[in-house]
Amino acid sequence: MVAAVRSVTALLLFAQVLLGGVAAALVPDVERRRSGEQSASFLREFELRLLNMFGLKRRPTPSGAAVVPHYMLELYHMHAAGGGGEQQQGARKRRADRVVSRANTIRSFHHEEALEALSSLKGRTTQQFIFNLTSVPAEELITAAELRIFRDQVLSDFTTSNSSVAGGFHRINIFEVFRPSQSSSEEPLTRLLDTRLVQDSHSRWESFDVSSAVARWTAHSHHNHGLLVEVLHPEEASEEEEAERSRRRHLRVSRSLHGEEDTWPQARPLLVTYSHDGQGAPLLQAHREKRQTRRGPKQRRKPHQRTNCRRHPLYVDFSDVGWNEWIVAPPGYHAFYCHGECPFPLSDHLNSTNHAIVQTLVNSVNSNIPRACCVPTELSPISLLYLDEYEKVVLKNYQDMVVEGCGCR
Repeated sequence: MVAAVRSVTALLLFAQVLLGGVAAALVPDVERRRSGEQSASFLREFELRLLNMFGLKRRPTPSGAAVVPHYMLELYHMHAAGGGGEQQQGARKRRADRVVSRANTIRSFHHEEALEALSSLKGRTTQQFIFNLTSVPAEELITAAELRIFRDQVLSDFTTSNSSVAGGFHRINIFEVFRPSQSSSEEPLTRLLDTRLVQDSHSRWESFDVSSAVARWTAHSHHNHGLLVEVLHPEEASEEEEAERSRRRHLRVSRSLHGEEDTWPQARPLLVTYSHDGQGAPLLQAHREKRQTRRGPKQRRKPHQRTNCRRHPLYVDFSDVGWNEWIVAPPGYHAFYCHGECPFPLSDHLNSTNHAIVQTLVNSVNSNIPRACCVPTELSPISLLYLDEYEKVVLKNYQDMVVEGCGCR
């Protein structure tokens, strides 16, 4: 994988030299055109193969309207730091660890605003959301899913003079729609997925478990009739209090006609799915293993050992191949590579196998048998936060991307 990334960078630089500048002026027009077409075709095929390794069918070309939720950035920084940090403590961190313990891919989805609607459930008004999950690959197993809704603090002249309102509570219910209503007089067939009692005077994101519904939708897309969000206030609230609560729209479930254009992209409801594609370790496990990796003390090399097999620096910059347009983070990463000789006799620090030792021994008496090769013996993963072909934000763990150790094999 590392070699492939390095090759793409080299090939693109080669193409720039081949197709432009002095070199291009020395080649006849017909030959230059033919060479350029072959090089461009080769690069396209090479890039497509590399994108397939990332699980993409084509190169993403996100529009300027694409939005990366702050929550996804927080998840990326948490996992890039090794699966946790000071910002995650107590119950929140334990829940986050449990949710992603079996996932190597996290995806986020905004609802289809054109399909949102008000619905009646047992005489109460609810908000209906539809999330398009067709971009989730069939081979991915959904391990968990959450619906995140932002609540604004409810404070006003009325509430500050009425402590019972300012410090009051309300309940948020989330339903899965099994069968939508066919007429205005008919109510949808629903099932309660999660419920939460929340305090009016706190501004925060609320998270609801919708795993069972999302798992069914990804397995059978025709079952996806969306979610209903219902807000219930205490029965003892007066009509004046209910009217004030209704006027003070605190639950950000729909775009307002006034004053929310700047904040709505980051405050709109967000569906987050946690899945595993069957390849590699989960996010937390992989990064914990990387964090636990310990290197022994560096050994001072003798002058003749400087050419021996060892790890060399290699930084892959995604902007070099134009991938910074769709990769949100990181801008690049230290991949490293292995290079050097595997001389006879093989030293302990060359991390050799018994077979490599035997092969090197035979090479010392028979040059027709090649020496052992300097190759990576330990690799670690990286996390990529990117926009896929459908402009959905994805956080994914990719195995074997960073060389941690080299040896003769």
